[in-house]
Amino acid sequence: MEPRPRSFYVLSAFFVLFLIFLYGPTLTIGILSFQGAGGGLTFPMRGVSLHWFRDLFEQQAVGDIWGSFSRSFILGLMVMVTTVVVSVMGGLAFRKRFAGSAILFYLIITSLVIPSILISLGVGLIWSQSSLPVHWSTSGFGAQLTWTLPFGLLIMFAVFNRFDRSYEEAARDLGASPWQVIRHVVLPIIAPSLIGVALFGFTLSYDEFARTLLTSGSYNTLPLEIFGMTTNVTTPVLFALGTLTTVFSLLVIATFLFVVWILNRRRAKQGSDAGQGMV
Repeated sequence: MEPRPRSFYVLSAFFVLFLIFLYGPTLTIGILSFQGAGGGLTFPMRGVSLHWFRDLFEQQAVGDIWGSFSRSFILGLMVMVTTVVVSVMGGLAFRKRFAGSAILFYLIITSLVIPSILISLGVGLIWSQSSLPVHWSTSGFGAQLTWTLPFGLLIMFAVFNRFDRSYEEAARDLGASPWQVIRHVVLPIIAPSLIGVALFGFTLSYDEFARTLLTSGSYNTLPLEIFGMTTNVTTPVLFALGTLTTVFSLLVIATFLFVVWILNRRRAKQGSDAGQGMV
């Protein structure tokens, strides 16, 4: 067996350091959330317990933690559904060139390069100057869409760029209406990509801070609530909250991946059944 080149070990060490840099802070927070009752925010740990998790549920240290969680969850669902629907419609619209399509495309992605705090400030000013109430479900919702929609549209553009239109032509030859083609042909084929767009929409909304800072009104979302806690909470209950929100995010990602796996398995089974039927 030939010895591995030195570059292999250098790249391996670099990769390990990258993983430590990427996941080290999250692991540190997770470990410190299990501090004993007399522990603090730093090492060394003073015992191991679930004290701070119980404290999080029984006695909220500051603000409205679970209210802010519910607001972030509802807002994430709103943004997710809107992002999926608009992204599919936009992807279908951009399949054909139309007057001003290039300008419209660049206007859509421009919001990705504008500083998020400026987006938040601009949306907040528009709402307040229009005598509209600044609220997380209205102005906050609109501000977050400026962040999620470009990602969703870019994904849909890539999906439809590789889409085989012969499936649609076959459906039309069999007498399907335009709506039936979309419902029974296009949507089932791009379903895994729609799951990805939905995941992007929900997760980007759930942890968005800057674009919600000046548009949420008097009710905080969870990222804003956690930021407020960092200024006056000096116990590991803050780490316990961070651990729970991280676990929740991982569960959301796992759920979406499971749905994609189910869809791919069902599609493979349908393809296998169709092949056997032809034989």
